[in-house]
Amino acid sequence: MLHAMRERRLFFTVLFAFLILTAAPCVHAQSGKITALHVTGSKHFASEQIAAMSGLKPGDTVTKDDIQAGADRLAALGPFLNVTYRFRPQGNDGVEIEFQLQDAPLVPVAYDNFPWFTDKELNDALRNVVPFFDGTAPEQGAILDLMNEALEKLLGTRNVKGTIERTLLGRPDSGGMMVQFKVAGASLRVNGLQFGHPLAGEDRRVRERLDDIVGKAYSRFAIEVFLREQVRPVYLERGHLNVKFGTPEPRFTGNPNRPLEDNVLVVVPVETGPAYKWGGAEWTGDLAFGPAALNTFLGMMPGEVVNGMKLEAGFDRVRNEYARTGYLDCVINSEAAFDNTGGKVTYRVGVIEGAQYRMGEMVITGLSLAAEKQLLAAWRIAKGQVFDKMYFEDFVEKGVKLLFADTPVHYDELGRWLRTNPETKTVDVLLDFK
Repeated sequence: MLHAMRERRLFFTVLFAFLILTAAPCVHAQSGKITALHVTGSKHFASEQIAAMSGLKPGDTVTKDDIQAGADRLAALGPFLNVTYRFRPQGNDGVEIEFQLQDAPLVPVAYDNFPWFTDKELNDALRNVVPFFDGTAPEQGAILDLMNEALEKLLGTRNVKGTIERTLLGRPDSGGMMVQFKVAGASLRVNGLQFGHPLAGEDRRVRERLDDIVGKAYSRFAIEVFLREQVRPVYLERGHLNVKFGTPEPRFTGNPNRPLEDNVLVVVPVETGPAYKWGGAEWTGDLAFGPAALNTFLGMMPGEVVNGMKLEAGFDRVRNEYARTGYLDCVINSEAAFDNTGGKVTYRVGVIEGAQYRMGEMVITGLSLAAEKQLLAAWRIAKGQVFDKMYFEDFVEKGVKLLFADTPVHYDELGRWLRTNPETKTVDVLLDFK
């Protein structure tokens, strides 16, 4: 009995000592002085920049809540998708912190209607509040609110009345996105559009579309879309494949004594580059058609001035011909090689055909049995036959409407999908009538 009591006393003595020892680091971890602050995982920002964003710095006395608050500040800003941290006690009252980050996608920043300022002045205003600003921004986050405030403050330096709006939208020159800042409430109008090369101003089609811009509210974005969709084709058709349009330059017109004029003449710099002649195409890949047929699809003749719009249509035809013969996954990669001395352009074209698909099942929903039977009878690709995507698209766009034009079959929407099976090299057609 006495032996058992001694063992119990020894057990509680050891347990008490263990609790004291293990509790000590927890007490120290409640507050400590930052001895080192590390940042890992970000490829876009320097460690010093991120540390400054956190609001923490070596020498600060912090608690775990302070560290969490620093991580929360980083997460709320927007440039980071994921923010975690860990800390290690150092000595009696020190703590070493590491923030582990994952960068969020960044997109270019665009200014839509700020003719009172140069882009440099606008960029400098943003750097005053976001020192690491490099012309890009996250798609969301508190950092965008700081940018809004900086630009509104800048408007006040020129007595411009208006508020700043921002929008995430597609770029006119690519498939990417951008954050656009715009002055809401500005009353600027475009009273003229002047090009740095005569061809654009002389083209009848361009002149007929000038009303899209002239007389409307000034918008750099609208002008850039106009240049890409209306003006660029004029130069491409004449072989100027490398034509470049500079940043539209708004110039105030009217009474210079007025504090703020409300009309601008927009001048567009144009660099045409040479007018190239066709030097041919070099095809690589496992070619189902062969170079001669592919060149025929392109429709370009040796030595002719390259009509860029015709060439784009030719590459579309190549893709369509592959789709017509079941190559639904075909990828066409083209790279232009410009000979500025000889004034010729050749194209290196790589073709990745992928599998050739054959017709699988036809799945129809939303029709009566009689209407479904009628549709299946009209469909011309038999099961197991090479699939023709161009026929499919024509069938769903035109054929179905004609088929049911004089029948009681009515529908508001027609959903259509192609479900490919690479293992069997078959494709199922799914049609949903609503």
